[in-house]
Amino acid sequence: MRELIFPVRHDGEVGLQAQVRRHLVDAILDGRLPQEQPLPSCRRLALALGVSRNTVVLAYQSLADEGFLVSRERVGYFVNGEMLPNGTAGAALPAAADGRQATDWPRRLRLHPSERRQVSKPTNWRSYPFPFIYGQADPALFPISAWRHCAREALAVQSVQRWTQDSVDEDDPQLVEEVRTRVLPRRGVRAGADEILITLGAQNALYLIAQLLLGPRGTLGLEDPGYVDARNIFALTGTRLRPLPVDGGGLVVDRAVERCDCVYVTPSHQSPTTATMPMERRVALLEKASRHGIVVIEDDYEAEANFVSSPTSALKAMDKEHAVIYVGSFSKSLAPGLRIGYLVGAPDFIREARLLRRLMLRHPPTNNQRTVALFISGGYYDSLVHRLQRVYGERWQAMGEALAEFLPDSATTPSFGGTSYWLRGPEGLDAERLAAAALDEGIVIEPGAIHFLRDDPPRNCFRLGFSSIAAEKIRTGVERLAAILHRIG
Repeated sequence: MRELIFPVRHDGEVGLQAQVRRHLVDAILDGRLPQEQPLPSCRRLALALGVSRNTVVLAYQSLADEGFLVSRERVGYFVNGEMLPNGTAGAALPAAADGRQATDWPRRLRLHPSERRQVSKPTNWRSYPFPFIYGQADPALFPISAWRHCAREALAVQSVQRWTQDSVDEDDPQLVEEVRTRVLPRRGVRAGADEILITLGAQNALYLIAQLLLGPRGTLGLEDPGYVDARNIFALTGTRLRPLPVDGGGLVVDRAVERCDCVYVTPSHQSPTTATMPMERRVALLEKASRHGIVVIEDDYEAEANFVSSPTSALKAMDKEHAVIYVGSFSKSLAPGLRIGYLVGAPDFIREARLLRRLMLRHPPTNNQRTVALFISGGYYDSLVHRLQRVYGERWQAMGEALAEFLPDSATTPSFGGTSYWLRGPEGLDAERLAAAALDEGIVIEPGAIHFLRDDPPRNCFRLGFSSIAAEKIRTGVERLAAILHRIG
């Protein structure tokens, strides 16, 4: 009996029946329940756990249906011995007495991603009162009911028959069609099904691009400052990284661009400065790409977060020569943990990217693909985007007003919208030190030096995100941050 006693939580996060079932399964598979003795009666176990008898009855019946338990009339439930593990593997050999390591792993490894500078964020950011963290979603904005409805619909017999099979390198055709007809047209992009590849988020897309296009003999132009993960992904190929300057109009399109084989750019909402590239500069970039045979990698990472100005067409929408590879993602609009994105490019490129992806992971989980497809086709995605634009617009305005009051002249208001502000503090400010001091007082910010490719980046830049903090908390958070800045700066 004591093997089945465990604390039951009544907070609603996990159902009571699920908790009982989970503990019973653990006890069975761990061998803590003898096969020859019946389990406690439903009434006795229910009293011991403080739950209803019906909860235990349903848990027992469920485990009997699944083969973990067998029911003997007038005796009770017993553990089904056939479900027990067949034993465990033998113990590993002891380590060498002198502590030697047989394999020199640092020398054996061809790549060392740990040597690359990475953005570091607290994993428990939700516990901080002022999470100005970037790239995270507000759980309160996620349409749980709509998502559950689509997930249940994806469990229909016909859908299950589709996504339980190995699709080799094919994507869910319904999701491809929704991206083609409902998502891309928002950005002015028209593409055929053979020009679209579903990816595990933008990072997976960038990795495929890097492997197919870059190498030790190539040169890639990168915005400086720019997206850290893109820089690290491309650097792993051994390609030469050329920093390209950024100003109030995003990437500066000058002679330096002409000396690149590929150029990575975030034109609609430059990462991290939030600048939007004007139309004449977009035209100039495409003209240079055409004249010098440059491949443009367009990361449209916050395409749906435009709530300030009229939508500006993506570079891909202006691409007449298949010189642009377009990277899109649902991370900012749906949820970063979903890991669903897409690539749009010339059919020849997508064909090779599909085969490379097959060697890496075959295809993203098709059950998730189908759920996203149903979410879009049911109109839930459009509704969510409309809600996000309204809520983010309120937070954008609240942060703009707070910064104007407490940190004047430190930030440029993003003309596109987005989910963050990029700030440049006073000369002499160390944003790393500011971030550490702010964290001690419950404020999460992101130092900006890591975004620069150069060896001597400015130390006084930092980013404030507002996608995960309620509008009513923004002013107080900025006021406290400003007080810390003036105290240490």
